[in-house]
Amino acid sequence: MKAILMTAAGTPEVLQLQDVPDPTIKNDTEILVRLHAAGVNPIDTKLRRRGTFYRDQMPAILGCDGAGVVEAVGAGVDKFQVGDEVYFCAGGLGLSGTGNYAELAVVDQSLVAHKPKSLSFPEAAAAPLVLITAWESLYDRGRLQAGQKVLIQAGAGGVGHVAIQLAKLKGAEVCTTVGSQEKARLVRQLGADYPILYKQTSFLTLPVL
Repeated sequence: MKAILMTAAGTPEVLQLQDVPDPTIKNDTEILVRLHAAGVNPIDTKLRRRGTFYRDQMPAILGCDGAGVVEAVGAGVDKFQVGDEVYFCAGGLGLSGTGNYAELAVVDQSLVAHKPKSLSFPEAAAAPLVLITAWESLYDRGRLQAGQKVLIQAGAGGVGHVAIQLAKLKGAEVCTTVGSQEKARLVRQLGADYPILYKQTSFLTLPVL
């Protein structure tokens, strides 16, 4: 298959398109996905610039998020079948045999979900990591409840704009920091109740909080 390999830490030029062996299913609960799109997150650029978590396993394939079509399934897979459209967050930190800047990826079914029909493959590939981050912060750790107030920093950012929507789904009142009037309009469209232009006003002094 074709894959974009990170050959060393450095500038974008260290990413090179090369031919590599196709990944294969090794465990019964794994699925083989033909990728249609891969997400690009800040962690990808940081790993490319500074080095991966597995520096003894170079070259590496980056990319935590992916979306595509199931091409093969392990004997123990019970949630997916060949032809299913899926998306997921898995690998991409430098471990050999993982990463989504490639034509194929092998992923355990526990890390995969069916792609919503309303999303294209590129849209689905952009979603998993930011959704997981916002969900865990607000729901799993913050235990957000209806009627509570929540402050979301950088509401127009990747995680922030998703966190606003999740908080509103829970019935919370959302305050969020933004850097411009344009971003303030965006977060209001997403459901934010109180955009705070942090360059003009400190959120620490607002009575609404």
